[in-house]
Parts: sequence; structure tokens; C-alpha cells
Amino acid sequence: MDIEQFREYCLSFEGVTEKTPFGKFAARFSSILVFYVCDHMFCLLDIDDFKGVTVKGSAEKIAELHETRSACSSHRNMIAKYWIELQFGGDIRDEEILGLVAESYRIVKHRYQRKTNVVKH
Repeated sequence: MDIEQFREYCLSFEGVTEKTPFGKFAARFSSILVFYVCDHMFCLLDIDDFKGVTVKGSAEKIAELHETRSACSSHRNMIAKYWIELQFGGDIRDEEILGLVAESYRIVKHRYQRKTNVVKH
């Protein structure tokens, strides 16, 4: 999978936007591309070093992945209980990674769409 295919996949979900927000903190983070739904992150990756992606998940799913797969790790700047970094080319197939991206999107959208709807009423 190449980065453009992955980017198109993420942008195919309803209401998704993308930004590179971390360059303002340090130049070395300017290549981090983040995908958002309801103004909250659900997926991020390094566009200069596209070896994997970081997604949000349930604590149970993340624990299961850590126990059963070697191609995953905790992201150094995210809460390890809810975020996981998935490496391409390891023991997690690309299709499974895409499924985990979709699940991350659903988790974030469900959580923050409800809050947005409550505020609008």
C-alpha cells in the first residue's frame, strides 16, 4: 500500500479532514499527517517515513493486538491504553490495518458526534 492510497481511504469516510498540526511545536513533527472526524484525531502517520499508522481503539482490542502481534507498538506520544501504532509489512495484513482505521474512525465519530448533537439542541 502506498501513502496516496492510504490517504484516499481515510478521506473517503464522511466528514474527514486532514492537517499537519504538529510542525508548530517542532520542525521535526511537520511531516505528521493527522486525519480528523468531528475535529478529533482518529489516525496519524509520518508522510516522510510511511512505515505504519497510529489509530485509536478500545483498550481490549489494543491489549489483544499487543499480545498476538509483533507489528504493533505503543505510540510514544499517545495514551498507550487507547492508541496503537501498526507497522506495514509485518504480521498485520494491510486489510486488517484498514479495518482498524475504520474502527478508529467509528469510535471517534460516535464519541464526539453525540457531544456535537447535544450542543446543537
